[in-house]
Amino acid sequence: MAANFKNSAWFYDRLSRLVYGKAIVNTQLFLISYIKPNSNILIAGGGTGWILEEITRLYPSGLNITYVEVAPDMMALSRRRNTGNNQVTFINNVIEKASVSPDFDVAITPFLFDNFTQQTLITVFNKIHTLLKPGALWLNCDFQLTGKWWQAFLLKSMFLFFRIVCGIEASKLPEIVARFNSQRYKVLGERTLFGEFILARVYAKEE
Repeated sequence: MAANFKNSAWFYDRLSRLVYGKAIVNTQLFLISYIKPNSNILIAGGGTGWILEEITRLYPSGLNITYVEVAPDMMALSRRRNTGNNQVTFINNVIEKASVSPDFDVAITPFLFDNFTQQTLITVFNKIHTLLKPGALWLNCDFQLTGKWWQAFLLKSMFLFFRIVCGIEASKLPEIVARFNSQRYKVLGERTLFGEFILARVYAKEE
């Protein structure tokens, strides 16, 4: 069953900024800087949609964006975002069940995979993988554990909170980086923030 972020839509962005300051925003700004003009973009799990406005700041027109988000309240907020003259298709569903045509130049998955068990991660990853062109970019950011005690404490607290409020299925981080490695994605760029707790990577699919 998909998590229900309806309960958190009204405070989600404020909570992330309270806990992480500008790290969440800066992580995604780093990633979208790799987008090229006239790209066909898939955004899976975009949340409240603020990333749409940041992408529009870079490219006010010329982009074709498919925006997939399961939570209706999050989607409602996303639809109100300024997307300039870009073409945006909104799909209110989980990505693994969404009817989406392949041929994307870019996939963006912002803090998506930490919601999943390992098995769901594999399912979602494989779906997105099949939607990308050879050589396409996959812009992913998520949490990671580097051995610092506070990271494990904060992660455990987040899982507990979102399991209670939103019903996410995860109780630990799935093996995110390993999935990219298994499909031989090449790392083109990387940035860590918030004491290396947040990892942003720009991957390229095999040609």
